[in-house]
Amino acid sequence: MMASSQVNGPVRAVHPPVGWGLSLGRLFTSHPIATRMVSLGLFFLIWEIAGRVPISYAFPTFLDTLYAFATMLLDGSLVLAYGSTLQPLIIGIVISGVVGVGLGIVMGLSRKAEWLVAPLFIVLQSAPMAALIPLITFVYGIGLTAKILAVVMLALPVIVLNGYKAVRNANPSLVAMCRSFQGTRFQQITKIIIPDASPVIFAGLRLGLAAGFIGVILAELLITPTGIGDLITYHRSVANYAEMYAAVVSIILVSTLTLTALEAFEVRVLRPEKKRG
Repeated sequence: MMASSQVNGPVRAVHPPVGWGLSLGRLFTSHPIATRMVSLGLFFLIWEIAGRVPISYAFPTFLDTLYAFATMLLDGSLVLAYGSTLQPLIIGIVISGVVGVGLGIVMGLSRKAEWLVAPLFIVLQSAPMAALIPLITFVYGIGLTAKILAVVMLALPVIVLNGYKAVRNANPSLVAMCRSFQGTRFQQITKIIIPDASPVIFAGLRLGLAAGFIGVILAELLITPTGIGDLITYHRSVANYAEMYAAVVSIILVSTLTLTALEAFEVRVLRPEKKRG
């Protein structure tokens, strides 16, 4: 609301000054990348200050961690560790994806399959599956099979339940339209239901990958000291805390980049309306 003034002259509009907060808000809204960079910069600055205080003798500074990360990357130890970690992760996610999407579609289409299978996966998703990972060693030892099972245990329930909900909540108007045009049940499934449910199914695969990543890291920490879990365990045991934090940061970085790439693919291919919006 504008105020007016009539002192020694004609009436003039007096505009309220624009505050710094409003200007910064508009800047961050129009430049989201700048907002993220500022947020990360503040986080790294606080990390550096906390490491220099220090808040703990086992808490390195950000610069020390960054140097350790670069050293481990250049000497190849980080690359070799991820070569060992990604093998069970990829195998486990492929198995979980094929089985999970298939089961989810069947459960979404069949009430009997839903009645038989859905309660099992609801319990599995709610249960603390990480606590069950050490039990795998009693049956399958400490090899590759145990780590693959750890990935499947955490990823499969997420993928199954997302696929099931996606198919069950397919657009009923599209299904009714297909039925009105004398479409067969097979055409309803392949032409309407699965394409309409595919964005949510893919989102379930993305969430399953995140859960599987947690599973393989827990397996390497609890079952067998290999891969990136071995780097964390080893550097912790010899008190190389900068290297230990660098390995942990690499996990966050790899998972973030992977999920961001999958989300970009989902928006570009499966949900182009979100890109336009």
